[in-house]
This record gives sequence, C-alpha cells and structure tokens, in this order.
Amino acid sequence: MRKPVYLDCHATTPLDPRALEAMLPFFAENFGNAASRSHAFGWAAEKAVDRARRQVAELAGAAPREIVFTSGATESVNLAIKGAVEAHRSKGSRVVTMATEHKAVLDTVGRLRESGTEIAALPPGPDGLLDLARLREAIRPDTVLVSVMAANNEIGVIQPVREIGAICREKGVLFHCDAAQAFGKVALDVNRDNIDLMSLSAHKMYGPKGVGALYVRRRNPRVLLRAQMDGGGHEFGMRSGTLNVPGIVGFGEACAICEMSAEAARVGKLRDRLQAALESELDGTRVNGSMEHRLPGNLNMSFSGVDAEALLMALPGIALSTGSACSSAAVEPSHVLRALGIGERAARASVRFGLGRFNTEDEIDYAAASVIQAVRKLRSLAPA
Repeated sequence: MRKPVYLDCHATTPLDPRALEAMLPFFAENFGNAASRSHAFGWAAEKAVDRARRQVAELAGAAPREIVFTSGATESVNLAIKGAVEAHRSKGSRVVTMATEHKAVLDTVGRLRESGTEIAALPPGPDGLLDLARLREAIRPDTVLVSVMAANNEIGVIQPVREIGAICREKGVLFHCDAAQAFGKVALDVNRDNIDLMSLSAHKMYGPKGVGALYVRRRNPRVLLRAQMDGGGHEFGMRSGTLNVPGIVGFGEACAICEMSAEAARVGKLRDRLQAALESELDGTRVNGSMEHRLPGNLNMSFSGVDAEALLMALPGIALSTGSACSSAAVEPSHVLRALGIGERAARASVRFGLGRFNTEDEIDYAAASVIQAVRKLRSLAPA
C-alpha cells in the first residue's frame, strides 16, 4: 500500500492513466492550434477537440455545440452567472442562490452585488438540502437566474436538481447548476433536469487540471450570455482564447471512460466501511449533512473534543482536508457547516473524507485505524 493514502478527492482526483494516454500525443507530434484551419496540424487538433466535445456532451445529455470549453469550473461559473445577468438586464438583475455554494459562486454573485444586482442566498435545512417551497417564494418577476450546485464540495449533499429545474422552468427563469463535484459521479441530464447552464471541471472526475466546460442551452429556451473574455470569438463567441487541446482531449476521455453506476456502488461501500469503523470505535462523532442524499465518496464528520487541524497534522500518512481546497488558508470555520446551523466548535472539529476510483479496502482500513488512534490521543491530551 502506497502512502500517504489519498482521501481528498473533492479537492482533486488523480488523473486516470487512460486519460493521460489520450492526451500525450497532443503535447508533441499533434501540437497544432485548433483554430488553424489552413493545414493538417490545425485540422488534427480541431478534430480532437470536436471528438472531446461530443464525449462531454454525451455524458451531460447535451448537444455538442452546447459545450463551451473553459479553463475550469470557476471560469465557467463566472461566465454563466455574470454572462446571464448582463445579457438579461432588461428583465431584472435578481439572482437566487444558496448560502452553501462554492466560493466560485458566492464570490461571483458578491461581485455582481457591488454593481447593483440583488442577491438572495437561501439557507439550507439542517441536512444541507434546499427547501423547494422557499425557493419558489424567492423567485420574483425580476429574477434572472437561480444558481444551485448539484452536489456540495464539503458535505457531499446532492440537491434535488430535477425539482429545482422544474420550478425554474415554470417561473421562466434560468437555472445554472455548478456540477463540478457531481458530474461523472451521479447521473445528470440537462434536458431531463431542465438545466440551462451547467459548470463542469475535468480534474474532479479523473481528468486533467486547467480545463472545464460550460453547458449553454441552445433551444427551449435559447440562453443568451454576454462573453467575459474577448479576443478572437473562439467557442461560439462565448470564450475567446487558444484552446487547451491536450487538456480538452483528457477531459473528453475522462467522460468516455466514466462508469458511474458501478463506481458509485464500489466507492459507496468503501465510504460506508469507513463510517462504520469510525463510529464503532469512537463516541462523539457526527456526520454533517444528509446521508440519504450524498455523493458516494463523501463523508464529512465531526469528532467532538478534537481540533480538525490538529487531527490532520497527526495523520501524515493520510491526505485529508477540513473543507474546500479553495478556502484551505481561511482561519474561519466552514461557511457550509455554519449555514447548516452547526456550532463553531463542532465546525472546527470536522474533517472531509473524499474517496475515489483508486482507493482500496486496505487503504480505508488503514485510514480508519489511524484516525481512531489519533482522535483518542488528541482527546487524552485535551483539557477536561
């Protein structure tokens, strides 16, 4: 067993060797620019991008021309939210979202608030789920967009995306879904789920870093966006810039090799094995967020009487985190856990376990034993 054991798959996933193999030729012999239309090097790159676009679209239930490649989910979120608000100013500028969204969404709507956009950040229930009745009430005639993530990056809670999409369609507002954590792990279909804009990230689903995509609905209704990057009109005029061909190829391959059902069942069993081991040997544990509606590889757990940062330092053989990698330098407790009504002390005692495709039973057993030993030791050292 290789150490350290990696259990931080919500921060990033290992690159699948099959995705790497597909990428390698486009770093060397097939180095062309996909926008070069006058020679074979450019044609080969364009063909590879078109293939990847089809692969991503197929997994999303979309048409290839509805996939806009970006540098990652954060850029996709910015393009979706800012682009939609700017394109629909004549209707209004109110945006409805959740208090537990990723910082990519919360910081983006925060920037829009500075320029006069009204933001409604709805609180979750204690289980992390959105109250659909509250969402319905929050959508007013001047609401342009609802932005709710498919699955939370800290507590793994899966929102009722299809129901949210149905409400948005009924109310005539756009629905943006940050699916960075959910895509490739749980089934999403943009038409079935009434999603108008969906942000995706390759490195959360065993593809490379530095590449993502935004799904933009082209019909029923056609979604208009104001581009946030100008200079060449690439990606159907929505995202200018030379395409990252190797990254896009890797993203497409990651989508093509995705086997959600089988992987979810296997990873879910490993997660349940970890949870059972921890709860059987340690008292004062608490799982944060709904267990029924949760990503199969997620376990967010509080250990009473233990500081999570101290616990991580006591576990050099395991790669874990206390929350979002984008907020790992923050000294404040998780905004997600606080929004659930969890007190500061419990929030500071919470650890996020992120299991994935390449984890084994031996690794899970080792991690459980190590955490149990470390928690007991830290509790013994703590003042009464």
